[in-house]
Amino acid sequence: MPVRPLFAGPADLHTHSRVSDGTESPSRVVRQAASAGLGVVALTDHDSTAGWHEASVTAADAGITLIPGMEFSARAGFHSVHLLAYLFDPDNGALNSETARIRESRLRRAESIVQRIAADYRLSWDDVVAQTTPGATVGRPHIADALVARGHVPTRSEAFAGILHPRTGYYMPHYAPDPLKAVRLVRAAGGVPVIAHPATRGRDAMIDEQHLAELVDAGLFGLEIDHRENTEDGKVRLRELADKFGLVLTGSSDYHGEGKPNRLGENTTPDAVVQAIIDAGTGSAPVYPNRD
Repeated sequence: MPVRPLFAGPADLHTHSRVSDGTESPSRVVRQAASAGLGVVALTDHDSTAGWHEASVTAADAGITLIPGMEFSARAGFHSVHLLAYLFDPDNGALNSETARIRESRLRRAESIVQRIAADYRLSWDDVVAQTTPGATVGRPHIADALVARGHVPTRSEAFAGILHPRTGYYMPHYAPDPLKAVRLVRAAGGVPVIAHPATRGRDAMIDEQHLAELVDAGLFGLEIDHRENTEDGKVRLRELADKFGLVLTGSSDYHGEGKPNRLGENTTPDAVVQAIIDAGTGSAPVYPNRD
């Protein structure tokens, strides 16, 4: 009798819960993924694993495979580089120290941004806190939600396009390690690193080939290609680079609940790539559905 595979797609490998800047609990994200017909979902909150336990308990009963993950903040010069990290050890001291530093910097940055905005708009730190849940990684999306609640803008997206856009002068950066350090930390924790939405600014603004080669040497595993914000010319270049460096290509929604228009399963990752990620991860394991 043939062995039944442990998982079957479709797979969405980039989602967020209220632990970072999504609008739903980890449990709700998992159940929504199952309801959307997905067979695999990765929870990848910003710089945090706080949602892993809740998501794992739900996944086991909801008939869906969970890939525990995180979206790890990094910075190359003036540009943010986000690293999707899968199946790493959540108790790794070096990685936890770095993500704690990032979260603290995000918090201080958010407080400073609110102070700047409050000079021109009715907004307080209490307004922002009201949009978070205990233990959440506080960031600009929560400020956007507070601006919506105050009636300054109709949606989170419009807050980012207007008041929170860097051109307005309210923006401030937060601390993040360089991508090379980030990749090394994830690999040292047994994780599998994939660069998130690397072509949002087009082919000519992507990470350069020499820098990418350094990341590959450090253990970079893949590139997220099928994402609604990657440009078409950027995707062409991503395929070229993946072929040259032997990288996998993933697809995902970057789901945030009602925080963004992105819908679960709008882009997915092939089963063979999911299996390659599972095989490469040694820091933690997927959570498979309960089977009777």
